[in-house]
Amino acid sequence: MLEPIRHKGQRASGGFAEGVIHLAREAHAVYRPRGSVVQEQAALTEAVSTASAAVALSMDGLDAEAFGILEFQLAMLEDDTFTEAAAATIASGATAFQAWKQVLDAEIESYRKSEDDYFQARSADLGDIRDRVLAALSGEAGEQIPPGAIYVARDISPSLFLAHDWDGGGGLALRQGSVTSHVSMLARARGIPALVGIGEDLLKDKAPALLDADAGILLVDPDPAARADFNRNRNNQATMRAQAEAHVGKPAITADGQDVAILVNIADPADVDRIPVAQVDGVGLMRTEFLFGGRHGLPDEATQLAAYRKVLDWSKGLPVTIRTVDAGGDKPVEGYTVTEDNPFLGLRGIRLSLANPDIFRVQIRALLRAAPHGALKVMLPMVSVPGEIDAAISLFEEEAAKLSAALVDHRMPEIGIMVEVPSVAVTPGRFARAAFFSIGSNDLTQYVMAASRDNGRLSALAQTNDPSVMALIANVAAFGVQASIETSLCGDAASDTDLTDALLSAGIRRLSVAPATLALVKAAVRRWRPGDPAQGMG
Repeated sequence: MLEPIRHKGQRASGGFAEGVIHLAREAHAVYRPRGSVVQEQAALTEAVSTASAAVALSMDGLDAEAFGILEFQLAMLEDDTFTEAAAATIASGATAFQAWKQVLDAEIESYRKSEDDYFQARSADLGDIRDRVLAALSGEAGEQIPPGAIYVARDISPSLFLAHDWDGGGGLALRQGSVTSHVSMLARARGIPALVGIGEDLLKDKAPALLDADAGILLVDPDPAARADFNRNRNNQATMRAQAEAHVGKPAITADGQDVAILVNIADPADVDRIPVAQVDGVGLMRTEFLFGGRHGLPDEATQLAAYRKVLDWSKGLPVTIRTVDAGGDKPVEGYTVTEDNPFLGLRGIRLSLANPDIFRVQIRALLRAAPHGALKVMLPMVSVPGEIDAAISLFEEEAAKLSAALVDHRMPEIGIMVEVPSVAVTPGRFARAAFFSIGSNDLTQYVMAASRDNGRLSALAQTNDPSVMALIANVAAFGVQASIETSLCGDAASDTDLTDALLSAGIRRLSVAPATLALVKAAVRRWRPGDPAQGMG
């Protein structure tokens, strides 16, 4: 019997899968040249149009997250930038196939080589666009993943992921990839086990394999002992989840009787259709980036008001914290954000909103008008200095005065801040004008550690449980108690049950989590009591 081969990767989406390895096949498209420059350019135009139509057709019936991904691809296909560059290459003697591939390959390579993890993560989307048009030019059928297989590739396109029926099991083990790629986000949303960054080691096609994405392990040619361990871990996890789900409707009360509020993060108003309101203590973070960009451009006041009203109506009076648009950094919005060498340290979050007051005022008016319909709170992202709170509140007050003069129903909501910049976490007392604090563990971790959480090569550094990050979280929580400022944590760390003990030990009593982790986090809270060793504090 062969010795089991262990491949280590970074967890993009937790879970377990058992199946055979399916290695991504090399594309061998055969393109028949059309002849003249005019014919080649016409062939490219037709292929881009065919690819665009296929994207538009596949968007029907998708959830908001998947729809947004393909909407982004459609917008890029409809943009003339790539087709014009390819047309110029065709005029120099290349075929349509060669020209499109050359232009897109160069763009993809520049994305992959970027030091910005956002661009690295989006290289797969460009690859998807490239391959759709090349397939249309050659008439080649797309790749098929066998049911239940563990798909191994350098990366995977969003369209291939969405086209596959994952109900038959299986998972992903990507040689490169990123935890922030569109595919990783889709895998988490659908509960598909996925690893990224497993490296370039040789793997045998159709070899039996076990994927333990929770542990970050792909085990090939497992022996009976390895299978027994895998099954035990999978069964234990399934039992824990079933027990947690059975009690998800109960409050999260620690073993010594302390109440912990468990709220949810939502990225789109449609998310609440799948969340029973009785299971949560409110919405700790409603992102508003979904409203901005894509083919719809910048949203008007009515569009925003309708989105906010939907969530407030669902909440039945529970608190709903809506974050003003957090564009910039890894969230570019055409016509709004700016291109910068270091976008994570650039014009993003509240900085961008204050630099574009006309756009910000539209969002402010929609929030003011939504406030009478529920327990609305407004959160300002990327606050670095107290003056940013003052400037934002002044704009809210000005717009409220205008609405009063026009006899438009409105209300001033509580205005708090994200604590994600070290300047706030180190000296929270300077920011006491904020009505509440919500710690964004993702950005706080990467800024404190100078290491992106999304870079697999730095995963050992970019850890929220590092003592320096946990000390800042505890500092903010302690000041919140002292100053009677409500403090919560809404980053990925809140959804990680390996960190629940550490966060509770640091003084956090409000956690806003991904809906899929709601039951497990509540269960982890119920097991905790003061004095228990905090997991991951080393």
